[in-house]
Amino acid sequence: MFKQAVSLVMMGCMAANAADLPVSQVTLFKHGVAHFERLGELKPGDTVRLDFKPGDMNDVLKSLTVTDKGGGKVNGVRYDSSDPIEKRLEDFPFAVGDGSSLAAFLDQMKGARIELRVGTADLAGTIVSARTVKETDKTAEREMLVLLLDSGDIRNLDLATASTFKLSDPKQQAQLRAYLMVLNSSHSKDRRSVYIDATGTAARQLMASYMTPAPVWKSSYRLLFSPQGDPTLEGWAIIDNTSGEDWNNVRLSVVSGKPVSFITQLYAPRYVNRPMAELAENQAAQPVVYQGAMEVDAMKAKQFAPPAVANLMRRDAGRVGAVAQGGAMEARAEMADMRQVQVAESSLAATATGQQMGELFEYSFANPVTVKQGESAMLPF
Repeated sequence: MFKQAVSLVMMGCMAANAADLPVSQVTLFKHGVAHFERLGELKPGDTVRLDFKPGDMNDVLKSLTVTDKGGGKVNGVRYDSSDPIEKRLEDFPFAVGDGSSLAAFLDQMKGARIELRVGTADLAGTIVSARTVKETDKTAEREMLVLLLDSGDIRNLDLATASTFKLSDPKQQAQLRAYLMVLNSSHSKDRRSVYIDATGTAARQLMASYMTPAPVWKSSYRLLFSPQGDPTLEGWAIIDNTSGEDWNNVRLSVVSGKPVSFITQLYAPRYVNRPMAELAENQAAQPVVYQGAMEVDAMKAKQFAPPAVANLMRRDAGRVGAVAQGGAMEARAEMADMRQVQVAESSLAATATGQQMGELFEYSFANPVTVKQGESAMLPF
């Protein structure tokens, strides 16, 4: 019975539709990354879900861009935490272990208000306790619930006679739903989900692009000799699809050269040590020295100092003033020069099939390519 109740809650958890954005374009590089572009239709109320390997999340968070081609707005991007499942479940006031019974779960919810249907009657009350009565020679094992009814009566119910259960508190119901969603996400231990929320009243096209680690593409060449003509150099690009999903009719490009690429730790939470500030009443009392007193002491020291010391103090003060004035003049001159500098607008060179790009060279395949998950392919270029 408890498994049935959990299944119903899980169906409610998955009621929010998750739109699928299939891969539309892939660009493979020689330095261990690949650029992916996804394009798909997003219906009103849908949320886009993208699954990645844990090791891909740093690059995804660094490079992800989302474009709503229908004029809508992207509310934000959410993703699964990097904390282990045990850590994420610690914040919940209850736990559902493997093989737990419904009575064991309800016993953790003591004091919570519950609504249930027993036969044709609807009951509501506060949970006092729940337990499992072991099987005997005369009776079978039963799960019992002690409920404080709204009328004040305390009733002992056999949970086998109840068909539906519901926590009356919406917050507790939401906690149970969130708990089960965390459990559901833990089934795929090698995957982390990224959710994209967007607003809009009509269906529209949503595009998401990002970079992830990928195997480098390899090249293989053949030099063919023919007695009828000139020799022919034949080139093949060898690619590997280890992304975890199929590439169906995608636009594929391969880029030669090794541009510089770095890994930035953005996925794991980062904490810093902050200094401790003591309360004022906990600090020891100290004598207060005012600025006026310090100025008077300086004047007295200058007044009673020997002539040689006084001349040295006046000379050093003059040097400091001259240096400060000269530094200010240099700063003003530098700012005047900077105002005359005009910043040029940045631009990007357009890429085309077989075009030279500095030290890089891109080959774009004219026909769409299909490579299944876990497969490799050889494509002539």
